Amino acid sequence: MPSGIMKFTNTIVLIILVLISVSCGGNQGSRDADGDQPIRILVTTGMIGDIVKNLVRDRGEVTALMGPGSDPHLYTPRRADLARLSQADLIFYNGLELEGKMVEALKSQRSRVPVVAVAEELGDGYELIHGGGAYDPHVWMDVQGWIAATGPIREALVAMDPEGAEFYTQNAAEYIYTLTRLDNYIRNIINNLEQERRVLVTAHDAFSYFGRAYEVEVHGIQGISTESEAGLRDINRLVDMVVEQKIPAVFVESTVSDRMVMTLVEGAGARGYRLKLGGELYSDSLGPSGSNADTYVGMVLHNVQTFVSAMGGEYPPFQAVQTGSTP
Repeated sequence: MPSGIMKFTNTIVLIILVLISVSCGGNQGSRDADGDQPIRILVTTGMIGDIVKNLVRDRGEVTALMGPGSDPHLYTPRRADLARLSQADLIFYNGLELEGKMVEALKSQRSRVPVVAVAEELGDGYELIHGGGAYDPHVWMDVQGWIAATGPIREALVAMDPEGAEFYTQNAAEYIYTLTRLDNYIRNIINNLEQERRVLVTAHDAFSYFGRAYEVEVHGIQGISTESEAGLRDINRLVDMVVEQKIPAVFVESTVSDRMVMTLVEGAGARGYRLKLGGELYSDSLGPSGSNADTYVGMVLHNVQTFVSAMGGEYPPFQAVQTGSTP
């Protein structure tokens, strides 16, 4: 069976299992337990926050520590963040070393409240290891990975608020359905892009899961963490590659300095090749509020459409699924 069909089939099975597991009699709307107080949920990134918001809706209050434009690799917790941690009823973070400077503060809350490292719950298929033995934490770049991430989040919500089990499970099924359609959309437009144009060069190595899932060759100027610096040899290697393969465009990222990308463009220009900037991609955070990338679906659509367009491809619009839609 082709891998794309197999992944689609597995996702539909997951949706069915989620729906079967609905607990009868769950309440809808605001949480009733403990004096009508909503669950106070703290998340580290906007991508995790998007899953939680879609599942919890008005049964909880969701706060993201890292706003648009924040680099989680470099983020240092502030005094206000530590206060928010101490007040939360439930905490979700990515894990796999994404929030390097916050991990100890996050783990310190485990004796008090549930703390879930979402990406670490997904298994070996989502634990890519790169040079030097570092984990790649950018699981959300593969939509199938983010579909899988819905599972541990739903389970933690149900454990915290059993009366809302039906509510969370139905919302998870709707969200999974939307993400499944998004995953298929990406595969279709990438498949229509010429093979030699399926090369993505960005500021840092955040798109390996994307490349693996959608058969795109990915090159990051910096390493997995933005704490690493690319050397002259790395830049020259990429200049050789883009010139030899006539790659039309490279991309900057919203949370990473464009300095190394501009050095790459200038290096290609010094060899007589005009390498253009293909646009800005969102890698480690969602876009600003009110933008077309301030949700997970919007962020992924922006990235893939920006990439395909800059590489000479075309794409149809993605039709969003209305709340309440399931297979």
